[in-house]
Parts: sequence; structure tokens; C-alpha cells
Amino acid sequence: QVLLVESGGGLVQAGGSLKLSCAASGGTSTNYAMGWFRQGSEKEREFVAAINWSDGTIEYADSVKGRFLISRDNRENTVYLQMNNLKPEDTAVYYCAADPFMTILTATPYAHHWGQGTQVTVSS
Repeated sequence: QVLLVESGGGLVQAGGSLKLSCAASGGTSTNYAMGWFRQGSEKEREFVAAINWSDGTIEYADSVKGRFLISRDNRENTVYLQMNNLKPEDTAVYYCAADPFMTILTATPYAHHWGQGTQVTVSS
């Protein structure tokens, strides 16, 4: 069983930055693709970014390209999401996800493993 623990959410003004972290442990998490999803109030969960553990392939949702940066630390088994130039529409609960297949993260909401979520609120 892969355990994902997120941290780093909070309240920030529009234009500000936050960095989320997701520490993975258990199972074969070192071979997984990992990524971030978000769910705003009364909205469906949506893909934000993902990184493939094996080759470092990265994908972003169009809404965050140029503002968000996903990265990983293989030694710490941790994935990060640096969020810059935040907008009020970025307000959501952000979830870390992991799956053996990158395409599951980027194309579906059916990742095998999920974190508990961390709230990000951007004030205008």
C-alpha cells in the first residue's frame, strides 16, 4: 500500500506563491508516476500536473502551464508543486496521486493512490 502525505497548503494573495509537497512511502512507490489534482468548491476533480518517476516525463494542465512547476526528489521519495502567480481560480483542495501508469494520471481520475488533500486558498 502506497501512502501519500501532502503538506504546504494555505492562504495566499493573488500573485503570490505556494509550494506543495507530497511524501510517498510503502509499496513500490519509487516506480510510480506521481501527480497533483485539485477540486474547487462545487467542481469536479481536475488534473493539474504529473511526473513520471522512471524517465522524468512531465505534463501540465493548460490552466497552469507557465505558472506551476512539478519536480521530484528521488532520494526523499517526494514530489513538489511550486505554484507561482496564483489566481483566485486556483483555490481548491489539492490532492497528490500516484499510479504505475502516467497515462492514468494525465487522462483519467482513477489513480490507484490518493493523499488526503491540502487546502489552497487564493484571495483577490
